Amino acid sequence: MKPLPQIRLKRVAHQNKDILILEFRYNDMLIQKVKDTGKARWSATKKAWYLVFSESHINLIKRIFQNEVTFIEDASLLSVPRGLKPKYTKVGRVISEENKTMIRNFVSYLRGKRYSKSTVKTYFTFVADFFQYANHIPITDLTNRDVELFLENVFVPRQYSISSQRQFISAMKLFLKFNTSTQIDELHLIRPTRSKLLPTVLSIEEVVEMLRCTKNLKHRAILALIYSAGLRISELLNLQLAHIDIDRRQIYVKNSKGRKDRTIILAESFLPVFKNYFHTYKPEFYFAEGQPRQRYSAESVRAFLRRSCRLARISKRVTPHTLRHSYATHLLENGIDLRYIQELLGHAKPETTMIYTHVSRKDLLNIQSPLDIAVKKIVAIQEQDTPRLSKNL
Repeated sequence: MKPLPQIRLKRVAHQNKDILILEFRYNDMLIQKVKDTGKARWSATKKAWYLVFSESHINLIKRIFQNEVTFIEDASLLSVPRGLKPKYTKVGRVISEENKTMIRNFVSYLRGKRYSKSTVKTYFTFVADFFQYANHIPITDLTNRDVELFLENVFVPRQYSISSQRQFISAMKLFLKFNTSTQIDELHLIRPTRSKLLPTVLSIEEVVEMLRCTKNLKHRAILALIYSAGLRISELLNLQLAHIDIDRRQIYVKNSKGRKDRTIILAESFLPVFKNYFHTYKPEFYFAEGQPRQRYSAESVRAFLRRSCRLARISKRVTPHTLRHSYATHLLENGIDLRYIQELLGHAKPETTMIYTHVSRKDLLNIQSPLDIAVKKIVAIQEQDTPRLSKNL
């Protein structure tokens, strides 16, 4: 009697999700039945079909393949997979009415200082979270140790980044200027050192291959414009058709980061893509529209960019900002002056643009490894030796 096909059930962490993997030899019947569940997905990295891990999904798979396969249950099913980050579930804040009023006034204070909407929202969130944590302490009794305990008991368990912690300290420093009734010493609120990480950069060949693998015309136009103009994702989403001047081959970026306007060159090679996209999709107000006259979703851009990179077999972690980093690095490698790159990117400080000097290949490629030098010397010596009939003569 022919043995039944086998399916091994494994539980692993994948993209910070607890998933159930189905491992089996290639079998058209098994694949079709897995697809028919409507809940299984294919993982290119795991090279297997998977579902979100749950007892109900295990039972579902067993029920579908009842008496048709042999199941092998891996020991991993019994424990939560390693490397899975704990998820933070946001709940309603519990803050006294007095503190709520004070936080609302702090938000008005920030708006009066003309901080951007995103900065106001970020500072409000951090300050509100702090007062929720310290809700049992009168505001006049708050000390620096209460701030430290908030970081230790809230920020660390939630695995907030160093950048978020720096923002929280900035928010608290501003709050202390707004409200001086606490015992917190602003001078002793120290921001952690900023991470000095080099940006991920794609090669020109990878960019071209990524665009080639983007079959959807709208998606290709969006990605091509982000790269060819070095746009931030927010600048792309807010870009209006009225701010694209085809005759002068210029893009006018309005009210960008730091409330600055700037002009960028519209790539000549992008024009055919743009005209094709415009006549096919007929956007009305924004360059990229989800619904008529409605801005496109940032998450949608990130999703189809990930899909294009996967099709192009790019293993790097790529985001829309990676295309901006690649644009700046490729300009530098092509000999464009750093000052011009700073203007094109809209950086307020030249120090921000200087990071691309560390990832540019232009000068690094001219540096020879000591190993290469040693090998060349040995080859040169061997070529100069008098030819011999044998090793011993």
